[in-house]
Amino acid sequence: MKKLTATIFSLALCLGMSAVCSAAEGETAADAVSEVKEVDALKIAFSPYADSDSIITATEPLESLLQSKLLEKGYDVGEIDMSVGTSYTAVGEALSAGSADIGFISGGNYVLFSENCDVLLTALRYAINKDSGNPAEWNDGTIEENTEEMSTYYRSVILAGPSEKGQALIEKVNNGEELTWEDLDSATWAVMGPTSASGYIYPCLWLQEKYGKSIRDLSNVVQSDSYTTSLARLASGQADVMVSYGHIRTKYAPDWMSEFGGTDEMVNQTGIIGVTEGIYNDMIAYSKTSEVMADEEFKQALGDAFIEIAQTEEGKEIISVFSQVGYEWGDDANYDGEREAQELLKSMEE
Repeated sequence: MKKLTATIFSLALCLGMSAVCSAAEGETAADAVSEVKEVDALKIAFSPYADSDSIITATEPLESLLQSKLLEKGYDVGEIDMSVGTSYTAVGEALSAGSADIGFISGGNYVLFSENCDVLLTALRYAINKDSGNPAEWNDGTIEENTEEMSTYYRSVILAGPSEKGQALIEKVNNGEELTWEDLDSATWAVMGPTSASGYIYPCLWLQEKYGKSIRDLSNVVQSDSYTTSLARLASGQADVMVSYGHIRTKYAPDWMSEFGGTDEMVNQTGIIGVTEGIYNDMIAYSKTSEVMADEEFKQALGDAFIEIAQTEEGKEIISVFSQVGYEWGDDANYDGEREAQELLKSMEE
């Protein structure tokens, strides 16, 4: 009987300890849940790298991917509001005002608004197989191709199209002849807004170095809201030349005839007539006036989330709409060259 009582007592003790352990485990789980911080909304603004519909369609899966990644890191984000800016400048203004928490922007745009925003991540791109400063070397009858090498910079190019004037400029470059200011001034140019690095700033510097002029000195200039708009103008002959990032044909050659109205393959109807110096890659910037981004731990979690998403196949497909293949942590100092470029540009146009 004593043995039975002792056994019962031991069993009760074990059961009691088990209950205590379970309660402790339950408390730990509750504590873990309570550590998740709630974020009502995260507002993301995209620069118009492509037309708005293309960007919205491509980035639609990003909301759930980002929410899942951030939840893993202790942040429950209720809503992710993604929008495409009407211009590069509009995205910079949104970051500056805090109406966007983060933005996908160019280096040129960042420098203009860096008083009220900062670099979170710098984008990585695959380098292309043509990197010469001699435009004739780009016109070898092949479209530029991506390599496996990651690059933190790219070049801006002046791309001539199928119009009579465009073809005359290409022929002159391919014959080794120097283009004159009169050659370029007689062409119609499609450009981006003045904060776009590859679509305005660096082409201005190219004109300054070669001719002592800028885009403002050209007689026939039309500003586009996106590079795809410029491509459509080039294909139709509304523009003789356009300015863009160097991998523009890599990205859009398959759509030249079906989407933009080209009458032959893009490689046969276009040619490079100018190549600029290297431009440091675009970025994901955050607003200094955003309450959400004032949380340093959230900022770290958000950067880690984008880096990790970009390493997945689904993530790579999403960010390909921006011609980006990954991210690394950014540094404001990397854009000092961009600041110098803008200062020079400012002095040219005063």
